[in-house]
Amino acid sequence: MTFKLLDHESVPYHEIIAGEEVSVLLEKYAIDKEQLPKIRFDDPIVLEIGAKIGDVVKITRKSQTADEAFYYRLVIDAVV
Repeated sequence: MTFKLLDHESVPYHEIIAGEEVSVLLEKYAIDKEQLPKIRFDDPIVLEIGAKIGDVVKITRKSQTADEAFYYRLVIDAVV
């Protein structure tokens, strides 16, 4: 049996988003993809979900005030 990070209660849900959802996100905040916060390609959670360099990862965290809060990260090769 293999341990999965996403199965742990302390790890928020991570998913790769693409296409239209990325476009809507960038338009909403009037930013370029490269202006998103970064996450390295070798981060254990990135490896687990199979994200590649250039993908946008959506992180869904539980929030006491808003039920759920969404965060976005751009997968990069190395810290810039």
